[in-house]
Amino acid sequence: MKLVIVMPCYNEEQMLPTTFAVMGKILDGLIAEKLVCEQSRLCFVNDGSRDATWDMIRAETERNPRVSGISLSRNFGHQSALLAGLKSADADMVVTMDADLQDDPECIREMVTRHKQGDEIVFGVRNDKRASDTFFKKHTALFFYKLMKALGVNLVHNHVDFRLMGRRAIAALKLYDERNLFLRAVIPLLGFKSSNVYYERAGRGAGETKYPFRKMLSFAMNGISGFSVVPLRLITLLGFVTCLLSVVLSVLFLYRWFTGDVVHGWTSSMCVMLFFFGVTIMSLGIVGEYIGRIFIEVKSRPLFLIDEQINL
Repeated sequence: MKLVIVMPCYNEEQMLPTTFAVMGKILDGLIAEKLVCEQSRLCFVNDGSRDATWDMIRAETERNPRVSGISLSRNFGHQSALLAGLKSADADMVVTMDADLQDDPECIREMVTRHKQGDEIVFGVRNDKRASDTFFKKHTALFFYKLMKALGVNLVHNHVDFRLMGRRAIAALKLYDERNLFLRAVIPLLGFKSSNVYYERAGRGAGETKYPFRKMLSFAMNGISGFSVVPLRLITLLGFVTCLLSVVLSVLFLYRWFTGDVVHGWTSSMCVMLFFFGVTIMSLGIVGEYIGRIFIEVKSRPLFLIDEQINL
């Protein structure tokens, strides 16, 4: 079976020499063990890097015929770069992983074996120790997974886009023409037989993280807004509660008005303000139920544009 390992890259010039050597050795080993065929390859996706990343990928494709390169026209983001590699790869199996080698490439052997045993999707899952993370990142990440679960989003806990997908799963993924792309939630929706491979995630060998707090927050908001309408329903619930509270307060204000313990004109103003404030929030929540579902899809912008391809 043909395997393609897709690795998105953004400003990874410091890490790429190590990645080329390690991943080349992994692929050669899989071929030597006859787990994958000779036509298997590595595919590096340059996501609009501003350093020498693409030049290094191009040079590696000339040196190693088992290396392919895709360069996007600009920085479209990690998820779009992954999708570009997935859609471009003509293979029986595709593994996606980051080029920084924090995900354990030795797990690929077990992933391939699981696929041969019948699993269409194999998720690489971090163990719960998260020893390589800072205290802040560890606890914010765990909070993110708990929050997504509470909001009804189906995620594989501690899975970070390191996975193997078979040909049928990739074909099914191509049917999802989503603009608000969040692969960690889309792929579990495919419903094919799957399993998990557990590993210890390493720290970065070189370079800087491409997911600072700002991007992590944006990533989380993208996942929540793309796969859960619970926040909108909470707004609707808030409207109902506010309306109910306005009725209760109106009774209290009217009582005080009848007893004479009130400033003239204050009761009527407060009753009207509270009631219409509640109605407004409730109405916005109901309208938001519909707008939230169509907002991103109607723009129909391309998720990525390929500038150059080599050895595909």
